Amino acid sequence: MAGIVDRLLNSKEPSLELKILVHVLLKDPDSSEIQQAQKEVRVSSRVSLLLSERDTSGRIPLGPYSKWRGAHWVLATLADMGYPPGDLALMPLREQVLEWLLSKEHLKKHLRCIDGRVRRCASQEGNALYSLLSLGLADDRCDELASRLMKWQWPDGGWNCDKRPEAKNSSFMESLIPLRSLALYARLKGGDEARRTVERAAEIFLKRKLYRRQRDGQIMNRGFVELHYPCYWHYDILFGLKVMAEAGFINDERCSEALDLLESKRLPDGGFPAEKKYYHVSLNGISGMSLVDWGCTGKRHMNEFVTADALHVLKSSNRLKN
Repeated sequence: MAGIVDRLLNSKEPSLELKILVHVLLKDPDSSEIQQAQKEVRVSSRVSLLLSERDTSGRIPLGPYSKWRGAHWVLATLADMGYPPGDLALMPLREQVLEWLLSKEHLKKHLRCIDGRVRRCASQEGNALYSLLSLGLADDRCDELASRLMKWQWPDGGWNCDKRPEAKNSSFMESLIPLRSLALYARLKGGDEARRTVERAAEIFLKRKLYRRQRDGQIMNRGFVELHYPCYWHYDILFGLKVMAEAGFINDERCSEALDLLESKRLPDGGFPAEKKYYHVSLNGISGMSLVDWGCTGKRHMNEFVTADALHVLKSSNRLKN
Protein backbone atom coordinates (compact mmCIF):
# COMPACT_ATOMS: atom_id res chain seq x y z
CA MET A 1 0.00 0.00 0.00
CA ALA A 2 2.99 2.31 0.50
CA GLY A 3 3.46 2.42 -3.28
CA ILE A 4 0.01 3.86 -3.95
CA VAL A 5 0.43 6.40 -1.14
CA ASP A 6 3.73 7.55 -2.65
CA ARG A 7 2.10 7.81 -6.04
CA LEU A 8 -0.60 10.12 -4.75
CA LEU A 9 1.90 12.18 -2.76
CA ASN A 10 3.79 12.77 -6.01
CA SER A 11 0.70 13.41 -8.15
CA LYS A 12 0.52 16.54 -10.28
CA GLU A 13 -2.79 17.30 -8.51
CA PRO A 14 -2.00 19.09 -5.21
CA SER A 15 -5.34 18.27 -3.59
CA LEU A 16 -4.45 14.57 -3.69
CA GLU A 17 -1.20 15.17 -1.82
CA LEU A 18 -3.16 17.22 0.72
CA LYS A 19 -5.79 14.51 1.22
CA ILE A 20 -3.10 11.90 1.84
CA LEU A 21 -1.13 14.10 4.22
CA VAL A 22 -4.19 14.94 6.30
CA HIS A 23 -6.29 11.77 6.18
CA VAL A 24 -3.77 8.95 5.72
CA LEU A 25 -0.49 10.19 7.17
CA LEU A 26 -2.39 12.21 9.80
CA LYS A 27 -0.20 15.29 9.58
CA ASP A 28 -1.03 18.21 11.87
CA PRO A 29 -3.59 20.38 10.01
CA ASP A 30 -1.90 23.50 11.41
CA SER A 31 1.60 22.51 10.30
CA SER A 32 3.59 24.47 7.74
CA GLU A 33 3.58 21.36 5.51
CA ILE A 34 -0.21 21.38 5.32
CA GLN A 35 -0.38 25.14 4.84
CA GLN A 36 2.03 24.89 1.92
CA ALA A 37 -0.01 22.07 0.38
CA GLN A 38 -3.18 24.20 0.68
CA LYS A 39 -1.44 27.08 -1.08
CA GLU A 40 -0.59 24.73 -3.92
CA VAL A 41 -4.23 23.63 -4.14
CA ARG A 42 -5.29 27.26 -4.42
CA VAL A 43 -3.17 27.87 -7.54
CA SER A 44 -3.72 24.44 -9.12
CA SER A 45 -5.01 24.03 -12.66
CA ARG A 46 -8.29 22.39 -11.60
CA VAL A 47 -9.07 25.19 -9.14
CA SER A 48 -8.27 27.74 -11.83
CA LEU A 49 -10.75 26.05 -14.16
CA LEU A 50 -13.44 25.89 -11.48
CA LEU A 51 -13.10 29.63 -10.87
CA SER A 52 -12.50 30.65 -14.48
CA GLU A 53 -16.07 31.77 -15.17
CA ARG A 54 -16.11 34.51 -12.53
CA ASP A 55 -16.86 37.99 -13.82
CA THR A 56 -15.30 41.28 -12.72
CA SER A 57 -17.47 41.28 -9.57
CA GLY A 58 -16.12 37.88 -8.53
CA ARG A 59 -19.43 36.13 -9.19
CA ILE A 60 -20.23 33.36 -11.66
CA PRO A 61 -22.91 34.65 -14.07
CA LEU A 62 -25.00 31.49 -13.83
CA GLY A 63 -27.67 30.34 -11.42
CA PRO A 64 -25.97 29.27 -8.17
CA TYR A 65 -27.28 25.73 -8.62
CA SER A 66 -26.39 25.39 -12.32
CA LYS A 67 -24.88 21.91 -12.68
CA TRP A 68 -21.92 21.71 -12.16
CA ARG A 69 -20.61 25.21 -12.73
CA GLY A 70 -22.73 27.43 -10.47
CA ALA A 71 -21.37 29.00 -7.28
CA HIS A 72 -23.02 26.33 -5.12
CA TRP A 73 -21.11 23.50 -6.80
CA VAL A 74 -17.86 25.41 -7.15
CA LEU A 75 -17.71 26.11 -3.41
CA ALA A 76 -18.67 22.53 -2.53
CA THR A 77 -15.93 21.18 -4.78
CA LEU A 78 -13.30 23.57 -3.45
CA ALA A 79 -14.20 22.54 0.10
CA ASP A 80 -13.82 18.86 -0.71
CA MET A 81 -10.45 19.51 -2.39
CA GLY A 82 -9.07 21.18 0.75
CA TYR A 83 -8.91 24.73 -0.62
CA PRO A 84 -7.34 26.98 2.06
CA PRO A 85 -9.78 28.69 4.41
CA GLY A 86 -10.37 32.42 4.69
CA ASP A 87 -9.87 33.48 1.07
CA LEU A 88 -11.83 36.73 0.75
CA ALA A 89 -11.80 36.38 -3.04
CA LEU A 90 -14.50 33.73 -2.62
CA MET A 91 -16.86 36.08 -0.76
CA PRO A 92 -18.85 37.02 -3.90
CA LEU A 93 -19.58 33.31 -4.47
CA ARG A 94 -20.67 32.99 -0.85
CA GLU A 95 -23.08 35.88 -1.32
CA GLN A 96 -24.52 34.29 -4.46
CA VAL A 97 -25.27 31.09 -2.59
CA LEU A 98 -26.69 32.68 0.55
CA GLU A 99 -28.81 35.21 -1.32
CA TRP A 100 -30.33 32.31 -3.24
CA LEU A 101 -30.97 29.96 -0.34
CA LEU A 102 -32.14 32.56 2.18
CA SER A 103 -34.44 34.48 -0.14
CA LYS A 104 -38.15 34.46 0.66
CA GLU A 105 -38.89 33.60 -2.96
CA HIS A 106 -36.74 30.47 -2.78
CA LEU A 107 -38.49 29.04 0.26
CA LYS A 108 -41.92 30.02 -1.03
CA LYS A 109 -41.26 28.11 -4.23
CA HIS A 110 -39.40 25.08 -2.90
CA LEU A 111 -40.49 24.46 0.70
CA ARG A 112 -43.54 22.25 1.30
CA CYS A 113 -44.89 20.59 4.43
CA ILE A 114 -47.04 17.56 3.57
CA ASP A 115 -48.44 15.15 6.14
CA GLY A 116 -46.32 16.74 8.84
CA ARG A 117 -43.01 16.34 6.97
CA VAL A 118 -41.06 19.16 5.35
CA ARG A 119 -40.35 18.26 1.73
CA ARG A 120 -37.09 19.98 0.89
CA CYS A 121 -33.90 19.26 -1.09
CA ALA A 122 -31.88 19.63 2.08
CA SER A 123 -28.65 18.70 0.30
CA GLN A 124 -28.65 22.31 -0.92
CA GLU A 125 -28.55 23.82 2.55
CA GLY A 126 -26.23 21.01 3.60
CA ASN A 127 -23.68 21.66 0.86
CA ALA A 128 -23.77 25.40 1.49
CA LEU A 129 -23.24 24.95 5.23
CA TYR A 130 -20.42 22.42 4.76
CA SER A 131 -18.69 24.54 2.12
CA LEU A 132 -18.75 27.80 4.04
CA LEU A 133 -17.60 26.18 7.28
CA SER A 134 -14.78 24.32 5.52
CA LEU A 135 -13.68 27.38 3.56
CA GLY A 136 -13.65 29.66 6.59
CA LEU A 137 -16.39 31.86 5.12
CA ALA A 138 -19.18 31.18 7.63
CA ASP A 139 -21.12 33.98 9.31
CA ASP A 140 -24.35 34.15 11.33
CA ARG A 141 -26.36 33.16 8.28
CA CYS A 142 -24.80 29.71 8.48
CA ASP A 143 -26.44 29.32 11.89
CA GLU A 144 -29.72 29.85 10.09
CA LEU A 145 -28.89 27.11 7.58
CA ALA A 146 -28.06 24.72 10.42
CA SER A 147 -31.24 25.68 12.28
CA ARG A 148 -33.34 24.96 9.22
CA LEU A 149 -31.78 21.55 8.72
CA MET A 150 -32.40 20.59 12.32
CA LYS A 151 -35.97 21.87 12.14
CA TRP A 152 -36.71 20.03 8.89
CA GLN A 153 -35.39 16.62 10.00
CA TRP A 154 -37.89 13.81 9.44
CA PRO A 155 -39.00 11.46 12.23
CA ASP A 156 -36.76 8.66 10.93
CA GLY A 157 -33.71 10.94 11.07
CA GLY A 158 -33.11 12.23 7.56
CA TRP A 159 -34.53 14.52 4.92
CA ASN A 160 -36.48 14.13 1.69
CA CYS A 161 -37.91 16.31 -1.10
CA ASP A 162 -40.46 13.68 -2.20
CA LYS A 163 -43.85 15.45 -2.33
CA ARG A 164 -45.93 12.28 -2.36
CA PRO A 165 -47.95 12.15 0.88
CA GLU A 166 -47.23 8.42 1.22
CA ALA A 167 -43.45 9.02 1.31
CA LYS A 168 -42.42 8.15 4.88
CA ASN A 169 -38.72 7.29 4.62
CA SER A 170 -35.85 9.72 4.29
CA SER A 171 -33.80 9.86 1.11
CA PHE A 172 -30.16 8.75 1.12
CA MET A 173 -29.48 11.38 -1.56
CA GLU A 174 -30.95 14.22 0.48
CA SER A 175 -29.70 13.09 3.90
CA LEU A 176 -25.97 12.40 3.54
CA ILE A 177 -24.84 15.96 2.86
CA PRO A 178 -26.92 17.50 5.68
CA LEU A 179 -25.42 14.86 7.97
CA ARG A 180 -21.95 15.80 6.79
CA SER A 181 -22.52 19.52 7.28
CA LEU A 182 -24.12 19.23 10.70
CA ALA A 183 -21.34 16.94 11.91
CA LEU A 184 -18.85 19.66 10.98
CA TYR A 185 -21.10 22.34 12.48
CA ALA A 186 -21.34 20.41 15.77
CA ARG A 187 -17.57 19.95 15.86
CA LEU A 188 -16.81 23.62 15.22
CA LYS A 189 -19.71 25.28 16.99
CA GLY A 190 -20.70 22.75 19.63
CA GLY A 191 -24.27 22.20 20.76
CA ASP A 192 -26.18 19.13 21.86
CA GLU A 193 -29.01 19.66 19.39
CA ALA A 194 -26.73 19.49 16.37
CA ARG A 195 -25.00 16.35 17.65
CA ARG A 196 -28.33 14.64 18.37
CA THR A 197 -29.47 15.51 14.87
CA VAL A 198 -26.30 13.96 13.45
CA GLU A 199 -26.72 10.77 15.47
CA ARG A 200 -30.31 10.35 14.30
CA ALA A 201 -29.31 11.01 10.70
CA ALA A 202 -26.45 8.51 10.81
CA GLU A 203 -28.88 5.83 11.94
CA ILE A 204 -30.83 5.85 8.68
CA PHE A 205 -27.64 4.75 6.89
CA LEU A 206 -26.25 2.46 9.56
CA LYS A 207 -29.41 0.42 10.02
CA ARG A 208 -29.32 -0.27 6.28
CA LYS A 209 -25.60 -1.12 6.33
CA LEU A 210 -25.13 1.89 4.03
CA TYR A 211 -26.69 0.28 0.96
CA ARG A 212 -29.22 -2.48 1.74
CA ARG A 213 -32.99 -2.32 2.13
CA GLN A 214 -34.19 -3.18 5.59
CA ARG A 215 -37.12 -5.31 4.55
CA ASP A 216 -35.23 -7.85 2.42
CA GLY A 217 -31.52 -7.00 2.57
CA GLN A 218 -31.31 -6.34 -1.16
CA ILE A 219 -29.19 -3.55 -2.68
CA MET A 220 -31.25 -0.36 -2.55
CA ASN A 221 -29.89 1.16 -5.75
CA ARG A 222 -27.26 -0.19 -8.12
CA GLY A 223 -25.59 3.24 -8.23
CA PHE A 224 -25.01 3.02 -4.48
CA VAL A 225 -22.44 0.23 -4.92
CA GLU A 226 -20.55 1.88 -7.81
CA LEU A 227 -17.74 4.34 -7.11
CA HIS A 228 -17.76 7.92 -8.40
CA TYR A 229 -15.94 11.22 -8.01
CA PRO A 230 -17.32 13.78 -7.58
CA CYS A 231 -20.67 12.52 -6.29
CA TYR A 232 -22.20 16.01 -6.21
CA TRP A 233 -25.63 15.34 -4.62
CA HIS A 234 -25.62 11.62 -5.44
CA TYR A 235 -24.87 8.80 -3.02
CA ASP A 236 -22.52 5.85 -3.18
CA ILE A 237 -20.91 3.67 -0.52
CA LEU A 238 -17.58 5.50 -0.69
CA PHE A 239 -19.19 8.89 -0.12
CA GLY A 240 -21.30 7.34 2.65
CA LEU A 241 -18.26 5.81 4.35
CA LYS A 242 -16.32 9.04 3.98
CA VAL A 243 -19.06 10.93 5.82
CA MET A 244 -19.24 8.19 8.46
CA ALA A 245 -15.50 8.69 9.00
CA GLU A 246 -15.84 12.46 9.23
CA ALA A 247 -18.79 12.21 11.63
CA GLY A 248 -17.19 9.58 13.88
CA PHE A 249 -19.27 6.51 13.00
CA ILE A 250 -16.86 4.57 10.81
CA ASN A 251 -16.10 2.01 13.51
CA ASP A 252 -19.75 1.11 13.97
CA GLU A 253 -19.94 -2.59 13.09
CA ARG A 254 -22.75 -1.84 10.64
CA CYS A 255 -20.20 -0.17 8.34
CA SER A 256 -18.28 -3.45 8.01
CA GLU A 257 -20.14 -4.85 5.04
CA ALA A 258 -19.78 -1.64 3.03
CA LEU A 259 -16.09 -1.54 3.94
CA ASP A 260 -15.71 -5.14 2.75
CA LEU A 261 -17.38 -4.22 -0.52
CA LEU A 262 -15.12 -1.19 -0.96
CA GLU A 263 -12.01 -3.30 -0.32
CA SER A 264 -13.19 -5.85 -2.89
CA LYS A 265 -12.90 -3.13 -5.54
CA ARG A 266 -9.20 -2.54 -4.96
CA LEU A 267 -7.17 -2.96 -8.15
CA PRO A 268 -3.91 -4.93 -8.45
CA ASP A 269 -1.89 -1.69 -8.27
CA GLY A 270 -3.50 -0.80 -4.94
CA GLY A 271 -5.76 1.89 -6.33
CA PHE A 272 -9.52 2.11 -6.73
CA PRO A 273 -11.58 2.86 -9.85
CA ALA A 274 -14.23 5.45 -10.63
CA GLU A 275 -16.75 3.00 -12.05
CA LYS A 276 -19.18 5.66 -13.29
CA LYS A 277 -19.35 9.46 -13.38
CA TYR A 278 -22.01 12.14 -13.03
CA TYR A 279 -20.46 14.81 -15.26
CA HIS A 280 -19.50 15.51 -18.86
CA VAL A 281 -16.39 17.46 -19.81
CA SER A 282 -17.71 19.81 -22.44
CA LEU A 283 -17.79 23.44 -23.55
CA ASN A 284 -21.27 23.44 -25.09
CA GLY A 285 -23.18 24.46 -21.96
CA ILE A 286 -25.18 21.25 -21.49
CA SER A 287 -26.61 20.47 -18.07
CA GLY A 288 -24.14 18.42 -16.06
CA MET A 289 -21.18 19.91 -17.89
CA SER A 290 -17.90 20.15 -16.00
CA LEU A 291 -14.96 22.33 -16.89
CA VAL A 292 -12.78 19.87 -14.98
CA ASP A 293 -11.87 16.30 -15.85
CA TRP A 294 -11.72 14.27 -12.63
CA GLY A 295 -9.74 11.38 -14.05
CA CYS A 296 -10.38 8.13 -15.86
CA THR A 297 -13.57 6.13 -15.51
CA GLY A 298 -13.85 2.35 -15.75
CA LYS A 299 -13.63 -0.70 -13.54
CA ARG A 300 -10.05 -1.61 -14.50
CA HIS A 301 -8.23 1.69 -14.11
CA MET A 302 -7.29 3.60 -10.99
CA ASN A 303 -8.88 6.99 -10.40
CA GLU A 304 -6.68 9.08 -8.12
CA PHE A 305 -9.53 10.99 -6.48
CA VAL A 306 -11.51 7.86 -5.68
CA THR A 307 -8.34 6.21 -4.42
CA ALA A 308 -7.50 9.10 -2.08
CA ASP A 309 -10.98 8.97 -0.56
CA ALA A 310 -10.88 5.17 -0.28
CA LEU A 311 -7.54 5.32 1.56
CA HIS A 312 -9.01 7.96 3.89
CA VAL A 313 -11.88 5.62 4.74
CA LEU A 314 -9.66 2.57 5.19
CA LYS A 315 -7.24 4.49 7.40
CA SER A 316 -10.12 5.77 9.56
CA SER A 317 -11.47 2.23 9.96
CA ASN A 318 -8.04 0.74 10.82
CA ARG A 319 -8.05 -1.34 7.64
CA LEU A 320 -5.13 0.30 5.88
CA LYS A 321 -2.10 -1.95 5.95
CA ASN A 322 1.40 -0.49 5.87
